[in-house]
Amino acid sequence: MTCGQYKTSYRDDMKIFQTAFVKFWLAVLVISLLLFPFLASRYLIYTANLCGIAVIGALGLNILSGFTGQISLGHAAFIAIGAYASTLLTLKLHLPFWASLPLGGLAAALSGLLIAIPCLRLRGLYLAIATFAFHFIVEYVIVHWNQLTNGTSGLTVPSPSVFGMELDSEREIYFLILCLVIASLLFAKNLFRTEAGRAFIAIRDNDLSAEVIGIDITAYKIRSFMLSSFYAGIAGGLYAITLSFIGPEHFTFLMTIEYLAMVLVGGVGTIAGTVFGAVFMTLLPEGIRMVKDAFSHDYPVLVTRMADLQASCYGLVIILFLIFEPTGLFGVWIRVRNYWKAWPYRY
Repeated sequence: MTCGQYKTSYRDDMKIFQTAFVKFWLAVLVISLLLFPFLASRYLIYTANLCGIAVIGALGLNILSGFTGQISLGHAAFIAIGAYASTLLTLKLHLPFWASLPLGGLAAALSGLLIAIPCLRLRGLYLAIATFAFHFIVEYVIVHWNQLTNGTSGLTVPSPSVFGMELDSEREIYFLILCLVIASLLFAKNLFRTEAGRAFIAIRDNDLSAEVIGIDITAYKIRSFMLSSFYAGIAGGLYAITLSFIGPEHFTFLMTIEYLAMVLVGGVGTIAGTVFGAVFMTLLPEGIRMVKDAFSHDYPVLVTRMADLQASCYGLVIILFLIFEPTGLFGVWIRVRNYWKAWPYRY
């Protein structure tokens, strides 16, 4: 009688869902997610939609920074490009949502290509500064190109329709986002089982060694930038239809910090950690708001300094995780899982 999980073939080792136990709980999770919008309030569904969008956007950043090792401080700019591109394609060219959303992602991917080519020789801090500058270039264009973006007045986003079916409620948008989140996770999970994904990881670990063994690091860095930007563009398009209105105030540098926090808090270079971090950092502002509401009567300064408090909490959470839990929430999950797998023994 076996007393553990043993793999006797490479095919078994490569399975995504390796045990019946994992399959069972994943089925429970999927059923729960499908039932959730019928049991929850509109506000909770809206919050869940934001969590799903954050998962897609954070996956894109983790592909670039966590798996390929390329630091980016311009993620909010790519999200903004996807949001504005998909919205303008619908408003100006009257394209249906099912066409404008992927085209918005492609617009962001092309922007990623444009920033990747001149930044190929940059590393570390210099690459971060270059992407940081790109963010403010995009922000300047959004604010000052009034004929296209309507400047600081923003754009009203029409309700999306998919194959003639109008998605005009949080519940319908929830199912759309859920499908895209599952597709994004499956694609990312399988990506790192392919030649391209392993090339990304090799570049992250040591780009000189990767080049020596024959990996075209230039081509793979460009692909990583474009794929990350595509994910961000899709997240931006979904963010636009969720808010029903977009303006430059929605894509500030604080959004980039939020997504960096999602990757760091969840676990750099992990798919499951990205989900944990995205959900945690999306719910954190709601926790801050609850604290503010509880103490606003006695401490009215909390109401006026809410934005500063939120930004400070992001920084504090990042610092605490880097010091005390560098592997992020994914590391916590691994320890809890291993404990229950070994229980009642300690090893």
